[in-house]
Amino acid sequence: TGQEKFQFGFTPLLEGFTYVPFNDLQALEAAITEKTCGVMVEPIQGEGGVNVPDTNYLAEVRKMCDRHNILLILDEVQTGIGRTGKLFAYEHSGVKPDIMTLAKALGNGFPVGAMMATDKIARAFVPGNHASTFGGNPLAMAAAVATLETILQEGLLDVCRERGEYFQSQLKKLQSKRKIIKEVRGMGLMIACGLNIEGGEIVNECMKKGLLINCTGGKTLRFVPPLVISAQDIDQVINILDEVMEGK
Repeated sequence: TGQEKFQFGFTPLLEGFTYVPFNDLQALEAAITEKTCGVMVEPIQGEGGVNVPDTNYLAEVRKMCDRHNILLILDEVQTGIGRTGKLFAYEHSGVKPDIMTLAKALGNGFPVGAMMATDKIARAFVPGNHASTFGGNPLAMAAAVATLETILQEGLLDVCRERGEYFQSQLKKLQSKRKIIKEVRGMGLMIACGLNIEGGEIVNECMKKGLLINCTGGKTLRFVPPLVISAQDIDQVINILDEVMEGK
């Protein structure tokens, strides 16, 4: 991450990273040199405020990586495992990464992280290159398998898309009523409301009414509910937001 608040206390960090603005192909092209080995990017920025790139962004990044013979590395820690209505967010763009990182939803609450790679890239990483005391432990793997089976067998990807569309439509209706909402954006059940005011007070007042949300970047309310959220639950969220935003 390029955010200093997350880097604090963990220095010295691995050197060699160049940060460029998200969704800016020209800036990315300009940053690539003969020493560049890969591009690491989130399909949708999570902590950055649920920023959804242009439709062709990932496809163009893939072409750029191929042209320069460098790796495309996707961070799907937040977007992966159904969050956007596809098992992996990159599927929306029709491209495939060389390396992908996963965590969070992979174990449905049980701590699991994973790194996936194409066969070609995986051959460069052999047993003994990296040791892990608890890597691949049976309980963690059982949790991951059960999570994936449940999502796929119970049709939760379709549910996520349907509920996400409904959630955004209701937020946009609220936007027409509450002018402090500047923008509604997202994909699947990874949704955000951009505000015209600081969102900290909104978060605290929602919590008093039993609704847990968070605010990123000072003015962005972020919603990442369970994939099994019902339409009735979404209506309740909207009602609470409406009450809290009244008079703001």
